Amino acid sequence: MKTIKEVYELFDKIGACSFSTLNGHGGVDTRIAHFFAYSDEGLYLRTMTIKPFYKQLVEGKQLAVSGDFSEAPIQHDENNLPTFKPGIMMRVAGEVRELSMDEVNERAKTDRNFNVAVYDINKYPETRVFVLHKAWGECYDYDYKMVTRDHKLLRDRFCWGGAECEEPGLRIDPDACISCGNCFDACSFKAIVPGEGGEAYRIRGERCDECGNCYHACPAGAIRHKGIG
Repeated sequence: MKTIKEVYELFDKIGACSFSTLNGHGGVDTRIAHFFAYSDEGLYLRTMTIKPFYKQLVEGKQLAVSGDFSEAPIQHDENNLPTFKPGIMMRVAGEVRELSMDEVNERAKTDRNFNVAVYDINKYPETRVFVLHKAWGECYDYDYKMVTRDHKLLRDRFCWGGAECEEPGLRIDPDACISCGNCFDACSFKAIVPGEGGEAYRIRGERCDECGNCYHACPAGAIRHKGIG
């Protein structure tokens, strides 16, 4: 499981991300922003009190962020199918709280990343700082063409502040599995591990895209995930 520091560094590498909030009218608003700092408490962002973003953070207290980093934008092959260079997708969602000005100034004494917040507050007095203090998320490391390794995915989920996160991937019920191998043949992500000596097959969750091909191929109905089965 990644640390908050590692999560911040990956988001910082991406740079501009999509920040989504509840808009108070049954919908969701999004805008492009970024995290500017981290601590053991979480990830930090800033906005201004006169913006809808601020009001939505204060009233809804919920934030979801996602972004992608890759060597090149999406391209298309001769059949107009999208192709992707190896890259990383990041997502995180959870609860935010607003920091007091005293907290911001105190953190700036020991964390140079907070200098930008102090600078903005001095230049734009309506600037405020929030921390995503209770959250879960995922690092989705993809290489669909298997250029750098022999499988397509590495998924790593993380959480902090009391939030919980479910491990990625589908599951095979060992009591229902008949070890026929249909799931192994159907999986293009190389996430299925055969059972030895007739034992049940299993799924490596960190490689599983939850595409459903194994679920579709299983004659015994042994695939389990969330509301399925």
